[in-house]
Amino acid sequence: MVQFSVFIFSVVLVQVTTIAEDRRFVSSSRLSLGTQANRSASIRLGDFDGDKDLDIVVANGRHWPQQNFLFLNQGRAKFNLARPLGRDLATSYATEIADLDNDGDLDIAVGNDNAPNAIFLNNSQGLFQHHTSFGQPSSIRSLKLVDIDQDGDVDILANARGKQNLIYFNDGSANFPTTRTFGNAVDSTIDVAVADLNNDGHMDLILANRDGQQNVVLLNEGQARFTQRIPFGNGRDETRAVAIDDLDGDGNLDWVTGNIGQPNSIYFGDGKGDVRETVKFGREDGQTYTLTIADMNNDGHPDIIVGNTGQANAVFFNQGGGKKFREVRFGDPSHATYNLAVGDLNQNGYLDIAVANSDSQNFVYLNLPLKQ
Repeated sequence: MVQFSVFIFSVVLVQVTTIAEDRRFVSSSRLSLGTQANRSASIRLGDFDGDKDLDIVVANGRHWPQQNFLFLNQGRAKFNLARPLGRDLATSYATEIADLDNDGDLDIAVGNDNAPNAIFLNNSQGLFQHHTSFGQPSSIRSLKLVDIDQDGDVDILANARGKQNLIYFNDGSANFPTTRTFGNAVDSTIDVAVADLNNDGHMDLILANRDGQQNVVLLNEGQARFTQRIPFGNGRDETRAVAIDDLDGDGNLDWVTGNIGQPNSIYFGDGKGDVRETVKFGREDGQTYTLTIADMNNDGHPDIIVGNTGQANAVFFNQGGGKKFREVRFGDPSHATYNLAVGDLNQNGYLDIAVANSDSQNFVYLNLPLKQ
């Protein structure tokens, strides 16, 4: 049996952050998620126990079997209670949350690297029971939970590096007996974003590929069939992450990619599934492994949050048109941040950041005013 304990340091070691405008991102030893330095690859936030605050699930291991964990919020970002997720140690790369069995609470899907993937169902109090496996073992790098066929049940998109990507269709009871492929058989897809890019009522896909492979938009012709491929980028981008929002406020969805060894990119959509303009941002030698988009200073403009390896993480505050940003760095530059998630963990009305680091502790960064 794997034992886990949460230890609170008596001396708070505050990590120094950079400040821009009126927000800063602060963490400390008391905001670490335990004391272990796991090979964490994924982190997600949700109210698992029904107490109206956000809890955290972390997937650990990557290529080496480790225990996955839940961290239950005791209020105002105090994570003093942790539970193992499942009995098996696994090579977990991805954890995603949604109501998979339509009973009103959040369940968890876990994607593993060449080990059985797993569904854990919630008893509505934050206690999870292994329900079933799905798919065959593959080189899973991320999952996306979305009702892709629009039948009222949440399906699973599983992205595999160098192997076939698959959709697992939910039968309504968190079983996934039917599958369909998407993308090419050997795509090195690390992440996928889902949205209606051409305003036809169907959910389209944006594939973030690495290993020198072309990034593509896959347009949905209906019933989750993706036949039209629209390439974007230079065809050699080393892309690990993608997220979607309307960054310039023109009514068309845009998307942002996190890249390795090059700047990150913003692709402004034309409303038809293609790109009308591209803007680079971030470091020339960027090492972005994860990103998301959210309004971090409540000014009505979506901002970009990036997680890096060997470089400080950063929030890029949108100055209003989606092309000019003010950068706020946070975290330890030596950390390898594989994933991040945002949510109001301390219930102060601003979105905080939780990061999953590989080979170092995971932390919560509170979004605080410049002067407090």
